[in-house]
Amino acid sequence: MAATDTRLIALSLALVAISYGSLTFYDLFALRTVGRLDVPYRIAALASFTSYPIAHGIGAVALISPVIRYRVYSWHGLGAVDVANICFLTGLTFWLGNLTALGLSLSYEPGAIGLMDYLPPQLNRLVAVTLLLGIMAFVVWIWISPRSFGTWRWPVRLPSGPMVLLQIVIGIFDLGAAALAMYVLIPTGLDIDFFRLTTVFIAATLLGFASQAPAGLGVFDAAILLGLGGDDKEPLIAALLMFRSLYHLLPFVIALALFAGVEAWRNLRAKPLTPVN
Repeated sequence: MAATDTRLIALSLALVAISYGSLTFYDLFALRTVGRLDVPYRIAALASFTSYPIAHGIGAVALISPVIRYRVYSWHGLGAVDVANICFLTGLTFWLGNLTALGLSLSYEPGAIGLMDYLPPQLNRLVAVTLLLGIMAFVVWIWISPRSFGTWRWPVRLPSGPMVLLQIVIGIFDLGAAALAMYVLIPTGLDIDFFRLTTVFIAATLLGFASQAPAGLGVFDAAILLGLGGDDKEPLIAALLMFRSLYHLLPFVIALALFAGVEAWRNLRAKPLTPVN
């Protein structure tokens, strides 16, 4: 870690900022889908940046993320149903973008996760093609006409076809920036190309997310080391620790402080003034 060029660390940090910046559009487009055009981008960015790092850092994303979003959005007139729809739509964006990126990268590099799933490259490529065909079918289905489901008390409106494509592009961009943030920290002597790292990185991210462990702790790291590690794992562990600090720990601390500050400011603002005798 001490031997890593500080300029590469700064570049990685900039890519992390770009990745988290793209995440803010998840909430913005979800707000537009539910018809809340009046909520400004800064509120969507606040909800996104506080909910993702805190929820992933603590674990139990499905429970914590809606609570944080509700605290942010309730000040702008959004109810529990609206927040539930936003959480569903942002989750849909996450999975569509990640699965599309996994399908594309796995089609190009089918043997990259062979040490993780123990499947031959041909079968991995078949899985990738199946994923991409399923996503294409969903896009065509939603493009034909507006789609929604649920009940009259709990309606869920799906985004339009063009909006889904835009969400997929944002998801791929977000993952690409995050993977590149880790790639620049890996020593060139390990001879790990970007497409192989991207494939393993996406698979590790999805496994870590599905595990519900705080920041995918243990699951993400084991998948990275298994998929990319060779005989000499120390340089890769160093890169992984630096990436963890920049991508998970630092945003978690900043988001926690930001959310606490916003809550404190709002509570003071809502507190009635004590009359002076």
